Amino acid sequence: MTNNQGWRSEIEVVVERSSKNRETRSMMVAKRSSILTKFHAGYFRISLSLGGQALLWKTMIEFEPTQDTNTLRSMFTTVPSAAILALWSVALFILVILSLLYLLRCLFFFKMVKAEFLHPVAVNYLFAPWISWLLLLQSAPFLPPKTATYLVLWWFFALPVVVLDVKIYGQWFTKGKRFLSTVANPTSQMSVIGNLVGAQAAAHMGWKESAVCLFSLGMVHYLVLFVTLYQRLSGGDRLPVLLRPVFFLFFAAPSVASLAWQSIVGTFDTASKMLFFLSLFLFASLICRPTLFRRSMRRFNVAWWAYSFPITVLALVSTDYAEEVKGTLSHVLMLILLVLSVLVSLALTLFTLLNSKMLLPDNDPIASSLIR
Repeated sequence: MTNNQGWRSEIEVVVERSSKNRETRSMMVAKRSSILTKFHAGYFRISLSLGGQALLWKTMIEFEPTQDTNTLRSMFTTVPSAAILALWSVALFILVILSLLYLLRCLFFFKMVKAEFLHPVAVNYLFAPWISWLLLLQSAPFLPPKTATYLVLWWFFALPVVVLDVKIYGQWFTKGKRFLSTVANPTSQMSVIGNLVGAQAAAHMGWKESAVCLFSLGMVHYLVLFVTLYQRLSGGDRLPVLLRPVFFLFFAAPSVASLAWQSIVGTFDTASKMLFFLSLFLFASLICRPTLFRRSMRRFNVAWWAYSFPITVLALVSTDYAEEVKGTLSHVLMLILLVLSVLVSLALTLFTLLNSKMLLPDNDPIASSLIR
């Protein structure tokens, strides 16, 4: 009898342990599934911001001051290169993590990725990973533009942008189910930014024809898109309140266009200045309307990162403008935008660290619509 009781207790212990192990495994699988189902391409806003900051500060420390250079510009060359390398490394680490997560999402939840492609907002952020990689390619501290490695990587990151162009732009002008007047929203400008960043990277390695090709492709569609959004012909009013920070993309596109054109022609000419002034006007128009963003700022959301990248590229353009004009006012404007871009990026990083549990909320406007 005692032997039978001992066996029973051992069996019960084994059964309990096995059931607990199954429950632990099932909880881990459910947690992994929850992360991958809530994750989407919109999270690459973070890598866009960090990549933009890396490019901004690389541009600042590599500047070669002359006798005519303003003191404000010269003092940024004293920033240690180790700090820029650390920033670039952090941006690379974040982008690799996000890319791996999205790759797992493609492997395990491909239907949700297809749904993302059909979503009017989420589809535009499919450009974000490739834009982020192109930004890091340009800001790499150890990879000169005119090398075989740079060329191969440029093709690897720019080709998906062109493929997405063919698919999305083709839908726009063939008037299928997704013609422009029904799907256009501020995030549609991500496709334009993708072409312009690719053009800028191509110009740096001396491929002027490829740069002009991507630039013309992006700008032609930007003009059409800008007119469509400006006349409010689309469903922009139906943009979820939490996504209103993406309105900052209105001045990101002309800012990147100014940078790309300056890289192509080799000087900050009148066309670059016109695009810069347009960016400043759109930036001023948005910051003068804080009530537009009030409801989206009540609780932390990853969409807040949409503020950072546009301000960063606007600050980057201001550095080229200040160097071309060489006036005190232009350098003061540059300093204001630089400080603002850094403060916004630091604040968003701090908010993200303090609210890490809210990075994958149940009420995310993109993720919730994809799960339905």
